[in-house]
Amino acid sequence: MDEAFEAVRREIAARAPEFDIDPTMARVERVLDLLGDPHRAYRTVHVTGTNGKSSTARMVERLVREHGLRTGRFTSPHLTSVTERIAIDGEPLTQERFVEVFEDVAPYIGVADRESQENGGPPLSFFEVLTVMAFAAFADAPVDVAIIEVGMGGRWDSTNVVDGEVAVITPIAMDHERWLGSTLDEIATEKAGIIKDGAVAVVADQRDAAFEPILARTQSVGAHLIREGVDLEVVDRRVAVGGQLVDLRTPAGVYTEIFLPLHGAHQAHNALLALAATEALMSGGRALGAEIVEAAFGDVDAPGRLEVVRTSPTVVVDVAHNPAGAEALVEALEESFNLEHIVAVVAVMADKDAEGLLSVLEPTVAEIVVTRNSSERSANPEDLAVVAREVFGEERVHLAGRLDEALQLAADLVEANDKHGGGVGTGVLVTGSVVTVADTRILVGRG
Repeated sequence: MDEAFEAVRREIAARAPEFDIDPTMARVERVLDLLGDPHRAYRTVHVTGTNGKSSTARMVERLVREHGLRTGRFTSPHLTSVTERIAIDGEPLTQERFVEVFEDVAPYIGVADRESQENGGPPLSFFEVLTVMAFAAFADAPVDVAIIEVGMGGRWDSTNVVDGEVAVITPIAMDHERWLGSTLDEIATEKAGIIKDGAVAVVADQRDAAFEPILARTQSVGAHLIREGVDLEVVDRRVAVGGQLVDLRTPAGVYTEIFLPLHGAHQAHNALLALAATEALMSGGRALGAEIVEAAFGDVDAPGRLEVVRTSPTVVVDVAHNPAGAEALVEALEESFNLEHIVAVVAVMADKDAEGLLSVLEPTVAEIVVTRNSSERSANPEDLAVVAREVFGEERVHLAGRLDEALQLAADLVEANDKHGGGVGTGVLVTGSVVTVADTRILVGRG
């Protein structure tokens, strides 16, 4: 089966990549029409935003599953295998099932490809094919509820063919400006496009420029708005072994002393959104059973998000790839990890705000090793080093041509500064991109 899976993976990967956008839902709509609209066979929760989408989607899925319902989860990007993107009851599709789903939908994708090309358009992209596969797999399972994360933006994203009963919008920041717009208002307008007629919109605390178009969208489609800072609040949070204890207020009441095995204030706020979204979906806004919430949140995970992948030395990976994500990372790192000397390994995509991300890391990081990841979009390490020296100064910046070399250099630098012995108070932070984290997890045996 490995050979068949690899052949399918290569065939899908040969299509236009996720960053090569042709903004339309038409091709996916055509395939789904040929398949009999599988995306309408179950209820959906649709998640967008800039940071925190995948974590929030995973939390919603776990809460819904704790009610005894069958779930589908579609998230992106993946860390190790493309099969991670399509999960049923919390488990990624097996390679065998992934191949079966692709073979089921491939003839219909072929029809849509030909029709699009005859009209001067491209065939379905990598992400569009996976979207179709997810919707088909969920219908075939069948699932009761699907939790769908957008690929990019919202309004024209291929996932926006669904009519989400609940739309969740995590914090919005500057990212993907090439496709979504150069201002918060423009980006938020695109993301607000997932809010459908009569839906419930659960919205994170936003800057005014981002919230105004969201409010306008909810009013124009008659959606019910549930807003953090007004209807929702993280009442309290306390660091605990392996995570944190949180008190969360929703319109239905206050949930207290809930253990969340994830680090950082941002994850508490993601949990708040997930809780409100699940209330809206499962109980019409009434409180969920405390035992359900405790069991679901206590079991949730978020690979690649402040994840310790090695000890001696401590190696922490995080998928932060923009300044807003780096701010959340730094806050959580300082709160939850007792590290006095941190060496960062950073590889970013060439189109990202490297200076902004590095500027956020600088006060917390003692030294930095810049490198590249396995993506063709990875920034040239020498170019990244120029930016890093402007932020950190010449003496604190090191350059490695490959990620494995960067990790070894960072470990050596940590060991040289281990004042207490045994690696206490020192550690390596790997960040800058999902691909950087994915590559690191593979190198240390977590992939």
